[in-house]
Amino acid sequence: MSAERVRVDGAERDSVPALDRGLAYGDGVFETMRCVGGRIPLLERHLERLGNGAGRLGIALAGGDLREEIEGFATGGGSADCVIKVIVTRGDGAGGYRSDPATPARRILVARAPAEHPAAWWNEGVTVRHCEMRLGTNPALAGIKHLNRLEQVLARREWDDPQIAEGLMADQRGRIVEGIASNLFLVSGGRLLTPFIEHCGVAGVMRAHLLQTVAPELGIATAEVHCERALLAAAQEVFVCNAVSGVWPVRRLDRQRWPFGPVTRRVQEHVARLFTA
Repeated sequence: MSAERVRVDGAERDSVPALDRGLAYGDGVFETMRCVGGRIPLLERHLERLGNGAGRLGIALAGGDLREEIEGFATGGGSADCVIKVIVTRGDGAGGYRSDPATPARRILVARAPAEHPAAWWNEGVTVRHCEMRLGTNPALAGIKHLNRLEQVLARREWDDPQIAEGLMADQRGRIVEGIASNLFLVSGGRLLTPFIEHCGVAGVMRAHLLQTVAPELGIATAEVHCERALLAAAQEVFVCNAVSGVWPVRRLDRQRWPFGPVTRRVQEHVARLFTA
C-alpha cells in the first residue's frame, strides 16, 4: 500500500482528543493483524482476544459492529497486503483515574504497509538476544494485549544492531516468557514447549493457533513450561512467532546455535498457508 490509512470512531481522520484515556493512562487494548488480499487470516482469534482483554479491563465492546468495521476497513484500501492495528480505548475522561462507565469506547483502526525484513529471517533463521529489561509480575493483566507497552519499549532500546531480529524478555525470577513482539517456542524431545503466560506476558494469537490448531493437525505434542535458560539451551530447535510475521527459526543467541530443524520447518510451512492470498 502506498500510504497509511487511519479511521477513528468510523470516520476517516488521524487524531484523537487529548483527553482520551488510552493516551493518558494506556487504558485500552489493541490487536495487530496481518491482512492478505483484504482477508485477515486469524480474525476470529484476534476478536476473541480483543474482547477478552476489553472485558477484563471493563471496557464495553460492540463485538458485531467492530467485526463489520474491521472487515470493511480491510477491504476498503485497495491493498493486497497490509498490517492493520485495531486500538480500543476507554474513550475520553475528565481527569483522574476513575472512569465513567457511560463513556463510549473509542475505536482506532490503522493500516500500514508490512515491515520489510530479510528473506533469510524466514529461510535461515534469526539472531536474538536476552534483554536486561524484565517483565513486571501482574496476573490481573497477564495474557492481554493492553496499551501499556513501556517494558517492551525500554527493552527494544537496548540494541541498535540490525542483525538482531528480536529480544527475549524474562520475568522477575529470570525465567524467559516471550520475545518483545513475539512468543517463544522450543522443540525438545519432539514436543513443542512454550512459556507459561500466567503472571506476565502476552498470550499471542499465533501462539494460540499453534497450540490449538497447528500442533494437533501435525500430530505434535505441546506443553507450557517455566522456561529457565538451561531449558532453552538444551532445546533441539527454537523459534519465535507472531500473527504478522509468522514463524522465524532462531539460529543464534549469544554463543548458542540451533539448526532450522524439521519440526520448526513443518510448523512454518503450515503457518505460511495462512498468508497465501
